[in-house]
Amino acid sequence: MSDKQFEEFYWPTMRKLFLAMIDEGLVPMPFAEGKYTKRLKQITDTPKSGVMWWFDQTDMAEAKKIIGDICCIVGNVPTSVVMKGTVEQVKEKCRKCIEDCAPGGGYILGGGASIDNGKIENLIAMMDAAKEYGVYKK
Repeated sequence: MSDKQFEEFYWPTMRKLFLAMIDEGLVPMPFAEGKYTKRLKQITDTPKSGVMWWFDQTDMAEAKKIIGDICCIVGNVPTSVVMKGTVEQVKEKCRKCIEDCAPGGGYILGGGASIDNGKIENLIAMMDAAKEYGVYKK
């Protein structure tokens, strides 16, 4: 859908749904498939800590900058790398996501999409990267 259609039709309806869910004590966790970077400014219009956004191919540094004080952000370790890449590639993608998104909190390391058949050594590498790079220092 075009950015104009997103702004005119999709986001106002989705926002109303999110607000209704938040009013009921729920925390919506939409999956933003594809590149959502150009839409980040539009989705800031929700209550603080009201929504968790799971991103697929969005620029995570931009996401952290634009919505990181409003929402928890999740994901963006490429599923293709977890499924077919090397341990080193997985750890590097995780390190970059943590470096870009973890400062100040509000980030959950995860795949850019569901990881159905990841190589076990790469899933272990994700966990190892979280332990190595994802420790908050006081």
